[in-house]
Amino acid sequence: MSASTDDPAVAGVFRRPFDEQLAFFRGKLGNLVPTERWDDIWKAAHDRAFMVAGAAKADLLADLASAVDGAIADGKGIDWFRAQFDAIVDRHGWSYRGPRNWRTRVIYTTNAATSYAAGRLAQLKQGGFALWVYRHSDSVLHPRPLHLAWDGLTLPADHPFWQTHYPPNGWGCRCSVVGANGPAGARLIGGDPDKPLDPTWLESGPNGEPAGVDRGWGYMPGATVADEVARAVAAKTIAWPYEMAKAYMSEVPERMRDALALAIRRLPGTAEAARRYAERALGVRNDAAIPGPVIVQQYQTLGLLTQAEARAIADMTGVEAVRSQIYDWTIDASTVRKVAKDHGDDAAQARSGQTGVTVEDYALLPRLIAEADRLEYGGTSGIGRPVVRLVKRFGDLEYWAAFEVRARRRMLALQTLWIRGRPPIRRP
Repeated sequence: MSASTDDPAVAGVFRRPFDEQLAFFRGKLGNLVPTERWDDIWKAAHDRAFMVAGAAKADLLADLASAVDGAIADGKGIDWFRAQFDAIVDRHGWSYRGPRNWRTRVIYTTNAATSYAAGRLAQLKQGGFALWVYRHSDSVLHPRPLHLAWDGLTLPADHPFWQTHYPPNGWGCRCSVVGANGPAGARLIGGDPDKPLDPTWLESGPNGEPAGVDRGWGYMPGATVADEVARAVAAKTIAWPYEMAKAYMSEVPERMRDALALAIRRLPGTAEAARRYAERALGVRNDAAIPGPVIVQQYQTLGLLTQAEARAIADMTGVEAVRSQIYDWTIDASTVRKVAKDHGDDAAQARSGQTGVTVEDYALLPRLIAEADRLEYGGTSGIGRPVVRLVKRFGDLEYWAAFEVRARRRMLALQTLWIRGRPPIRRP
């Protein structure tokens, strides 16, 4: 349901809810804060708390939070939210301040804008974009002059401007930020890398905020929790059984997939999941006192291929489906056992100048994929499937991982892993 056409000030605010946006908003719902005034909670404190000015009773605040959550999660319009609001007011006998349409619009748009901005911030950070571009989205008929002047402004991601001017920059502001990896990319999304930043952005206005920023809005929504939001979205993928995780990743919108892939690789939990998977595949129990076999799922995901990886692998292997479909990097239990047999004996590997592979080495696979020194074609496997090799040096050791392209399952599955070189001190 789209926003009501009788209130253009809020039209389209909830059009595209996404996982990071929901993760940010729902992260606040465990801290419902009763207040008297809108400024009882200030700036970044909003990242971890939900409030509605004047809502001082816990049950009233919980019902309002639930209504806002429903609007964000389902992309509901202002008419739907106002119906929920009216029912909540009647149920609790709440005497709120201000006209009904104005009050509902403030609650609706403020939570929409800040959760959207915080979710986008998590994506921008996880995507590693070098440049951020300010895009003006205020009313065409009544634009805020400075917001309009900032449209297309392209600055490095770490520029101090963003600390105080990352939108929204006021009540009802719908400006946004998009990311680019270079000047050419910035121009494609409406940026102007040559546009100068007017020095007046450093000056304080009469409200104590920089010119063009409303009181209380001179901060970066979501900055204090951006990493937590991205990790929250990625972590559940690693924690789930393989088939469920793959299905979830397949449903993620295309624009988010690279960010999700990179976030998964950076999670310490991904490295630990790979190590523990190898441990279980080799029959090692965390508690040796518990009898019985070790149960291990057939596959463990290490996350999606990025679009750049998919293009490169399709080009070198000729498997066009890699380019157009969703593939992930995986480990399977039989390969872990084969690697242990072929390359796991340290003494035998030493005779050829190599180091035996242990379960601890599987924890390095996410970094090997993300930071490979080179990606190359490795010919075909014994049953004729294309193979790609990733090579990465960690200290004195060079890790080689061969992944087989399994088109039917849409995965790149580890085929073998070996380590060239000997550590200066023998590993335990």
